[in-house]
Amino acid sequence: MGYVSIGGPVMDIQHVHFYVENAGKWQAWLIERMGFLPVATARSPETWTEIVRCGGVWLVVSSARTSASPVAAYLEHHPPGVADLAFGVSSVAAVMGQAIAAGATIVQPVDQEDLLTGTLRWGAIAGWQDLRHTLLEWTGQSAVPIWALLPDLETLDFWEPGAVSPHCAGFFDQIDHAVLNVAAGDLERVTAWYERVLGLQRQQVFTIQTQHSGLCSRVLGHPSGTVQLPINEPASPNSQIQEFLDLNRGAGIQHVALRTRDALGAIANLRQRGVEFLAVPPEYYTQLRQRDGFSLSEESWQAIAQQQVLVDWDADEPNAMLLQAFTQPIFPQPTFFFEVIERRAYWSNQQQRLPDGFGEGNFQALFQAMEQEQRKRGSLGSDGVME
Repeated sequence: MGYVSIGGPVMDIQHVHFYVENAGKWQAWLIERMGFLPVATARSPETWTEIVRCGGVWLVVSSARTSASPVAAYLEHHPPGVADLAFGVSSVAAVMGQAIAAGATIVQPVDQEDLLTGTLRWGAIAGWQDLRHTLLEWTGQSAVPIWALLPDLETLDFWEPGAVSPHCAGFFDQIDHAVLNVAAGDLERVTAWYERVLGLQRQQVFTIQTQHSGLCSRVLGHPSGTVQLPINEPASPNSQIQEFLDLNRGAGIQHVALRTRDALGAIANLRQRGVEFLAVPPEYYTQLRQRDGFSLSEESWQAIAQQQVLVDWDADEPNAMLLQAFTQPIFPQPTFFFEVIERRAYWSNQQQRLPDGFGEGNFQALFQAMEQEQRKRGSLGSDGVME
């Protein structure tokens, strides 16, 4: 893990757009289970869209009303999942210009809408395979009006602020990162594409291998923003990355991490609401207590073990901790899941800083926990690691 000063982003993950079979069902699930608040309901002749929010996290879910909807076309080739990973940027014109020069496919040319609360500029490019990236520049002081991006609306209804509880269950500050899974042999090509098109830079490299399977990963980040995009490829035919690729019928977003300032409280709250999390192997906590720099109080230790939270730190700065927990897959196919993450701040040279990046210990533990789920599904065989 590295460390960055807390400050304003130049590029962040602004929202995540899911294509699903029933937008109303998944809006209700996000409210009841994840504690999101409804923002708006929008309908075009072809598509039904729900927008929800919790703190700084915005999610959009859309389903098809007719076969002409882009949602219908997407679901012909993929199960429900993330169709658009949208980035907030300081200059859409600059980012789109770089993308065009790098050969990106333009899905939506730069457009602009002047609203009473500010000016929204946006465009969109095709990402890797069927993933899309909307780019938004918002100069207003209020929340980004995501509904302005939706084409040909026939109805747009906003929820009354008092219609539901005003408090989010997860207390989420922002979308911390999203993870993209790609086919074996594509990791270098995809990494180079995001470097060239969006100006992301390589931050970390991981190679995870157990006696059963493995993966290779590169973490990309924006040099002057908060975007972090780990990209994984399978290192064995039975890797959980390969299982995702098979079920998703191609590359795609495997999970989205929601950042909170209180992971233990958020996870306990979500469990009470019925959200199920991946179980952590017991030996993980035995090994954790033996690591250099272990400084958790007994009370904190008990809470972390009880909530099945992964913890990582650097030995030279043990107060800067990374806490993570992962839900079970939310859709019928074991493809997409959420992560809850806390980057515990510390003080250095009279400046508050956050742990950046990802700890290898947590990465390994997550992979092993997902192997346990694969074993339950019968999809973890005895194939060897790819050469």
